[in-house]
Amino acid sequence: MKTRATVLALAVAAVLAAIPPLSASAGTTQYNPRRAGHPLRIIAYAVHPFGVLLDYAIFRPAWWVGTHEPMRTIFGVQVVVDDSAEVARQVQQDFDKSVPLPPPAPTTPDDAPREVPAPPD
Repeated sequence: MKTRATVLALAVAAVLAAIPPLSASAGTTQYNPRRAGHPLRIIAYAVHPFGVLLDYAIFRPAWWVGTHEPMRTIFGVQVVVDDSAEVARQVQQDFDKSVPLPPPAPTTPDDAPREVPAPPD
């Protein structure tokens, strides 16, 4: 039983150790000392953790409470469903309507286009 717990703990540790290098390589950018030394950037480094703390401790729970009944009705919150696929479909339909159709193909010899003689010089 103890060996199972040890193997499980090692497996979890290996997975957790592999996650940060994978995610860090996707979002890393080159360090630019000119941009990093700006006074507002230094203030942003100091203030950012407090903003994240406020986001997770106050704003996200408040949004969650506000989007559930009866608070949603009281505050008038309208939850918007992601309709990007529907919007894309509507845009494509509007585009298709705005593009002129090619002339229909001739069906009989009378409908065939005729050559117009060139004007005399």
